[in-house]
Amino acid sequence: MKKDITVRKVAAIEDIHAVQELEKRIWGMEPIPVHQTITAVKNGGLIVGAFLENRLIGYSYSFAGYSEGKVYLCSHMLAVDEEFQMMGIGKLLKEEQLRLAREMGYQLIVWTFDPLESRNAYLNTAKLYGVCYDYIVNCYGNMNDGLNKGLPTDRFQVAWWIDSPRVLEKWQPDLTYSRPFRIHSDEEMYPVILLPETSEWLQLEAIEVPVPKHIQLIKQQNPQLAYEWRMKTRKIFQQLSGEGFALIDVCRTEEPVQYYRFCKRSMIPLQNQRSLSNEN
Repeated sequence: MKKDITVRKVAAIEDIHAVQELEKRIWGMEPIPVHQTITAVKNGGLIVGAFLENRLIGYSYSFAGYSEGKVYLCSHMLAVDEEFQMMGIGKLLKEEQLRLAREMGYQLIVWTFDPLESRNAYLNTAKLYGVCYDYIVNCYGNMNDGLNKGLPTDRFQVAWWIDSPRVLEKWQPDLTYSRPFRIHSDEEMYPVILLPETSEWLQLEAIEVPVPKHIQLIKQQNPQLAYEWRMKTRKIFQQLSGEGFALIDVCRTEEPVQYYRFCKRSMIPLQNQRSLSNEN
């Protein structure tokens, strides 16, 4: 079926209405007004849709961003119809977004994701070669949709330097990762993280941090444990960010946790290659 799926830029009003309907169905809340998305697309923004014949089954929505004298593309939302998830459609959408963003002159794309959603972390770092060095506490305030209800909306911000060696050459460091955090299982066999008594682990060169494989299930069955995961990992990720570390990869396991891989941001080749050529 995947070969029958086409991915393309969305600009027609009828397709943008289809995006709105899919957004409402997936997120369970009122969608972004069509007049807002149309205006964004006409002013540096971009919507990419995945279609099975004429049916919209996934999309990404982004708009122009500006900060500290730099223009970038802010990728605000990506969603795939539940019926078609786990088929690699999210990666197809991001790849087309990258191609079109490059044509538009962008060098950086940013977006956020829940740090406890390990599947998203794997796509963003291991598949797309984005990096995360900014951790935002309760980014969107309290949200009551099905995915976010019950936890502070902490977020990692992904920086996707689309013309950098990190992305173009699929750069990963040759490092030996340490695991300073212990895991044990509670009475329901859900994973529980134990924090070290000291911060000596921050002196390590490369660090793996455990994150639950199925945080939504834990939220449903044991909300208090999900909250503890949020608060404990918040502390860890803030410390790592403050010490100059960046999330660059996810080690997938058969355990009830996945391991996020961190190295020093200074090691990562993020300098945009177009910028380098313009300087020479």
